[in-house]
Amino acid sequence: KHVQDAGTDVVNAKGGKGSATLSMAYAGAKFGNAVLCGLAGEETTECAYIMRDAAEGAPLPYLASKVTFGKTGIVKAHCIEKLNEYEQGRFEECLTQLKDEIDAGLQYAQTTSLAR
Repeated sequence: KHVQDAGTDVVNAKGGKGSATLSMAYAGAKFGNAVLCGLAGEETTECAYIMRDAAEGAPLPYLASKVTFGKTGIVKAHCIEKLNEYEQGRFEECLTQLKDEIDAGLQYAQTTSLAR
């Protein structure tokens, strides 16, 4: 829920003096640039929300991760780097909420047709 309402949360945090639109546009531009540079032959690494493989030890089926883009698309999905004790604790706190949100998204996808 928090991720879904991120734009509203930014507006509230800024006391109504702006929105997250510029930040979201910048993030989208960085991502698009990384994909296009990769397709043009210049390998570029950027963060993306991707499906992870449980065999690699991923705690959830989807996580934001560093991804290297190349001529054929994703060249490498990087593993999560070693976290310090504080980061590991915060990461584990997020996992339950993320799992619930992922499950809700998967359930929605199974029950909703986006075709017109």
